[in-house]
Amino acid sequence: MIDSSFWRRRRVFVTGHTGFKGAWLSLMLARLNAETTGYALAPPTHPSLFELLSVGDTLEDVRGDINDFESLRRAMVAADPEIVIHMAAQPLVKQGYADPVSTFQTNVMGCVHVLEAARACTSLKALVNVTTDKCYDNRDWIWGYRETDRLGGRDPYSNSKACAELVTASYRASFFARGATIATARAGNVIGGGDFAADRILPDAVRAFRAGRPVEVRAPKSVRPWQHVLEPLSGYLMLAEQAARHGEKFSDGWNFGPGAESEQDVEALLTRFMAAWGPEATWLPDRAAHPHEAGLLRLDASKAREKLGWKPLLTFDETVEWTALWYRAHADGANMRAQTFEQIDAYLGQRVRLTSPFDARDEHEAQRIA
Repeated sequence: MIDSSFWRRRRVFVTGHTGFKGAWLSLMLARLNAETTGYALAPPTHPSLFELLSVGDTLEDVRGDINDFESLRRAMVAADPEIVIHMAAQPLVKQGYADPVSTFQTNVMGCVHVLEAARACTSLKALVNVTTDKCYDNRDWIWGYRETDRLGGRDPYSNSKACAELVTASYRASFFARGATIATARAGNVIGGGDFAADRILPDAVRAFRAGRPVEVRAPKSVRPWQHVLEPLSGYLMLAEQAARHGEKFSDGWNFGPGAESEQDVEALLTRFMAAWGPEATWLPDRAAHPHEAGLLRLDASKAREKLGWKPLLTFDETVEWTALWYRAHADGANMRAQTFEQIDAYLGQRVRLTSPFDARDEHEAQRIA
């Protein structure tokens, strides 16, 4: 469970808050009454979840590049965070092929900058560096990768995230052996409303369906561990909370992935999504040549289940349905701020332990934010 009393008025510094996952995380922190500072570039897509829901109204919105170390250090020190969650990244496999230099710069040196800035934060209790399940040396195994498996990554994006894991381990051993707890989080493939990035299957599908054409699918038989965006984000919060409270035994890598039932190929995901979207949705194979991507990726999240008490709350069907409902509502011109908070509240209602003092004033504040 997430303890609401831990997060109330907790000073949290989030990098990448203008991105898809960062915007959802910022809204979750708002619901938990945290005092959040976000540091990021402008939203990476138009439209964006961040702008669509006015997420900037729920936190201290600082614009900056993690590649600009001095700017980042000043912002982090000024925020005086107790918790840092590092999510800013170049997050796309295909973009990594197109611009490997920038991908390594952002995902490796950006990570160095965040960790170095964190050294100057005297109130810091825990830092969670969010990497990816693609940080493992993928051999197309039929079983899930565990935290002790070899890091690697054939493509620049995946490899840069493996490098970020190594950077984090080095800083942990060299500079944080005493003091703040440093952990990494490796999540499976996330879906959910408000992702407008290019070269991701469901955003591509929504753009195609709204334009009245079939979506072209480049790897329909590739298997991925699909999960709703709220699932790993709740894991990051639970990890940060336990790392801050209990220290060293949480200072390593953690997988957050769904159960076997949600490890489905792209075609199965799309078929379920189209059923929820409506009869006009269709797809066809993309015959163009594309860079290499792993055909099979499964994740073993037993450690998070056993040691954190975290587990997925949504089934595969619920995950896809929540996502389709969000995009359908957006296409129909619904109030997306209300729609998004409805999903967050439904999810947190199962995940959060409301411990005293959670008084009427706090509940009123949560309603005001919505």
